[in-house]
Amino acid sequence: MIRHPLLLRAVLAAVMAVVPVAVQAATPALELARQLNEAFVEVAESASRSVVVIYVQSRADKMADADNNPLLEQLTEEQREQWERFLEFFSGRGGRGSRGRDSGEEGAAPKAPLISGQGSGMIVREDGYILTNNHVVEGAEDIVVILRDGRELRAEIRGRDPESDLAVLKLKAKVTGLTAVKFADSDKVRVGQFAIAIGAPFKLDYSVTFGHVSAKGREVGEMRELIDQDFIQTDANINMGNSGGPLVDIEGEVIGVNSMIRTSMGAPVGIGFSIPSNVAREVSDRLIADGKFPRSWLGIGIADLHELLQAKEIETRATNGVLVRRIEAGGPAENTELRPADVIVAVDGKATPTTKQLRSTVSRKRAGTEVTLDVVRGDEFLKVKVTAGEKPPRDQLFAARRPKSKREAPTIELGMTVKDLNKELAKEFHVEATEGVIITEVADGSLAAQFELKAGDLVTDINHVPVASVKEFRDEVRKAKGRVLVSFIRDGDKQFEVLKERSR
Repeated sequence: MIRHPLLLRAVLAAVMAVVPVAVQAATPALELARQLNEAFVEVAESASRSVVVIYVQSRADKMADADNNPLLEQLTEEQREQWERFLEFFSGRGGRGSRGRDSGEEGAAPKAPLISGQGSGMIVREDGYILTNNHVVEGAEDIVVILRDGRELRAEIRGRDPESDLAVLKLKAKVTGLTAVKFADSDKVRVGQFAIAIGAPFKLDYSVTFGHVSAKGREVGEMRELIDQDFIQTDANINMGNSGGPLVDIEGEVIGVNSMIRTSMGAPVGIGFSIPSNVAREVSDRLIADGKFPRSWLGIGIADLHELLQAKEIETRATNGVLVRRIEAGGPAENTELRPADVIVAVDGKATPTTKQLRSTVSRKRAGTEVTLDVVRGDEFLKVKVTAGEKPPRDQLFAARRPKSKREAPTIELGMTVKDLNKELAKEFHVEATEGVIITEVADGSLAAQFELKAGDLVTDINHVPVASVKEFRDEVRKAKGRVLVSFIRDGDKQFEVLKERSR
């Protein structure tokens, strides 16, 4: 107790001076900040109930894209040494050949290391279905899912879709009390809106970070050939372990599935990518129902026309669209009216100005569906019908498309000899046709050689005009000014090259 009167009065005066400040009403700005703070707290609490942590045990050799799988970054030094020895056995790197070293048995392959990985996921159905990234569970031998309330449950893979990098798990045991996420319409997501990421980065379970939607419709350059959807870009902090977790809006609804981060010198730079919720919902529904998500295709190699126009690689009346570079042997478009160098501007009346849009439009059609392509061929506008087929698995496609040597700068002359095809030439060059024009020789260093035309290529068109004889071939080449568009068949594939002199 304070007994000195002067000291007591001084203390009371100090208290009275502080009290009015402490109890004064909050300003409108401060009250708004408090409400926003409470909104983030409520979103984190609500959305986290549907988020799970996923632990996996995987064999690296069972990962379809093991060299690029983020889980490999979680290897211990000993596991990485095992992985290197495993690679050396099959590739012969380091001079060990195909017998390997420390294999335990002469001539036996070393066993691929068992990788302990962790990712995130979200409950999409209350009867035990979990959505995550394909790269989190690819090759998994054992999967354990940890719920927000701490329950640990084993799960199995219901279905995987490597092209979208999505997978669905099914809890093995019947579980009650699950809360499923609610998907937002990602088409309505706006750049600049709040974005909140929830997951388990670096084994820090249920970490919440927030930022904004930085961009929509992002393409990830190194994955253009693998996927047909784009990404939501966010600056909400995403790290290793966030993969498969949700990106939610201020309402707590899922706008994306966190999948990738941009790095520099191996370190994150604050740029993350999420699979849009509309894609995630569509794929997960099909994986739950069918265990797979088959895509359709036309069996054509394509390129963005605007890029080729900028490089002055081709002349056409079309100003935008998708250029047909190749028609796959045995593919849906092989026996149709579609030709190499055609420009596809629409599919069933829907404009397709980019390769991504064409792939996305076609891939989501049911196999066996007939599609109508609006095509520009030279000065003509045509409609070509193709029945879409089911797209082969990605690894099968890659196996059939081995990388080819890079082109060198062409010289001036065509430099190739052509002859009218007959049975003897067909037998010599192993072609099935017995009529037409076949290349029998290509001069070293010539224009044809530099553009990789080869003996045995069967020429079908010159500058979009069919040629069935050497005379017709020469007539059309003679008409050409500055460039010759050669359509040909090689190993059953319909292709084309534009032979031209380039400025120096």
